[in-house]
Amino acid sequence: MRTVIRNGYVIAPSNDFEGFADVSIVDGVIEMVGDVEGVSIDEEIDATGLVVAPGFVDIHAHLRDPGFTYKETIETGMRAAVKGGFTAICCMPNTNPTIDNIQTVEYIKSKAANVGICDVYPIGTITKGEKGEELTDMMSLKEAGCVAFSDDGRPVMNAEVLRKALIYAEDLNVPLTLHEEDLNISGDGVVNEGKIAFELGLKGIPNVSESSIIARDVEIAKSTNTHLHICHVSTKESIDVLKKAKMDSGRITFEVTPHHLSLTDEEIKDYNTFAKVNPPLRSKEDVKAVHGAFSLGLVDAIATDHAPHDEDSKRCTIQNAAFGISGFETAFAVVNTYLVETGVVSLADAIALMTVKPARIFHLDTGTLNEGSSANIVLIDKNREWVVDRNKFVSKGKNTPYHDKKLKGAIVKTFYKGMIVYSEEV
Repeated sequence: MRTVIRNGYVIAPSNDFEGFADVSIVDGVIEMVGDVEGVSIDEEIDATGLVVAPGFVDIHAHLRDPGFTYKETIETGMRAAVKGGFTAICCMPNTNPTIDNIQTVEYIKSKAANVGICDVYPIGTITKGEKGEELTDMMSLKEAGCVAFSDDGRPVMNAEVLRKALIYAEDLNVPLTLHEEDLNISGDGVVNEGKIAFELGLKGIPNVSESSIIARDVEIAKSTNTHLHICHVSTKESIDVLKKAKMDSGRITFEVTPHHLSLTDEEIKDYNTFAKVNPPLRSKEDVKAVHGAFSLGLVDAIATDHAPHDEDSKRCTIQNAAFGISGFETAFAVVNTYLVETGVVSLADAIALMTVKPARIFHLDTGTLNEGSSANIVLIDKNREWVVDRNKFVSKGKNTPYHDKKLKGAIVKTFYKGMIVYSEEV
């Protein structure tokens, strides 16, 4: 069975290819990118006016399953992901039970395989129950299928526990991916510390809560000569720390999220709980610093931190509302609107940061259009403008600060192993 995607503008960052070309798929595998002539073709798909790129890879997402299926299930999360162009997602371990045991890993893998529309890679906890005390059996969890380790949602406050975890992770050749927050500083803060928080009478979370722990953990990683990945970086001070760290060592990587590169704490005016996220939306100066990190080539990946919640978790006081933004279905459009259209990065660089670059950080064999790779592909209309309607989200989590905002860039089709697993409604 040969399917050929014709007339599209192909962007394949893994082999530095960009231009008009055909993409030939045989039995779910990419046969070639180029001019397909003189062979039998079973199906042609016209991609005129569209960008053809590898399916996106998200190394930071929450599927809420097991334990919180009223917020999201593995199936609804996967369907939201492919609608957003993602064909590989790494799910964080703050479920119930947490991903600190083989049975939970097997449960996630089995449910994902039954849905079968994208790859799902579990991330195991660094410590048992994410309590920050006793390390998990990383070797067994890796053998079961975990591709990284994190206590996401919780920092590893005990520096010696983190040091030991880094050493073990290095032996296993898997990354630690860290939520960086000094809980003693952030305390019961709910939004960014600054003018808006003061005006609303809300307890703020200062920038130093993030940057100080990043500085600590960078030093620990240097002392052990291990790879450390930093989640959802949001502050100017953190960027400064990471810029120096990357000059000193090539073993520090970090991600930023679509919401931290596009929105500020102005969104929390009127006590907007849909804009409550951790780390919080920061100041205009911080967003400018994140943009500057792209210009300097410092950013290693864009990750969604997809964090779906039920209505009751958000339709309450901002002090009691859950942290998190549902991000799969708006991710590319936000990146295209706020980074590509404004000239911060090229479209090719943006796609690289959402495909092959995050895949390499976690050693995943995906995110490319290389010959012989799985035909995980997304077709994009980069010029399509649309207005976000949270009520049309596939995710159970309708919690988005982009509702009623106009974005540019739409996902037209998503292929997984050569199958069309999402096609826009026309």
